[in-house]
Amino acid sequence: MPANLTIRPVTPADYQQWLPLWDGYNEFYGRSGDTALPLEITQTTWSRFLDAGEPVHALVAESEGQLVGLVHYIFHRTTTSIAPTCYLQDLFTTQATRGKGVGRALINAVYQKAKQAGSARVYWLTHHTNTTAMQLYDKVAEHSGFVVYRKMM
Repeated sequence: MPANLTIRPVTPADYQQWLPLWDGYNEFYGRSGDTALPLEITQTTWSRFLDAGEPVHALVAESEGQLVGLVHYIFHRTTTSIAPTCYLQDLFTTQATRGKGVGRALINAVYQKAKQAGSARVYWLTHHTNTTAMQLYDKVAEHSGFVVYRKMM
């Protein structure tokens, strides 16, 4: 694990270091160049993290004054539980810190936030080609077996 790793909520001052992590995450999933997210989406997403009334949250991993990872998560209602469910939407670490415990620390921090919120479950999706991350996911969670379908509107 990187020296002095701290997992904490984002602050307004984190934007300049968060943005390259966000861009790296989006590039990994093919959202760059001509298919990049519009700046308005990035700016709105960032503002939601800082709005206490929003169910969208962001944590960052910091080591020696540098952000080395991010995780975004959302609490929502479900028909199968009275308690809120937590969806871990985005997880990304710098190339230099991969395999060093940063991703696990970010996931565990979301688990803690979910417990504090009374959530009975944390879940997330990943692409079937993301085999490196899936090695970690198989250690910290259970594969549900569900297949995701979607239709863009």
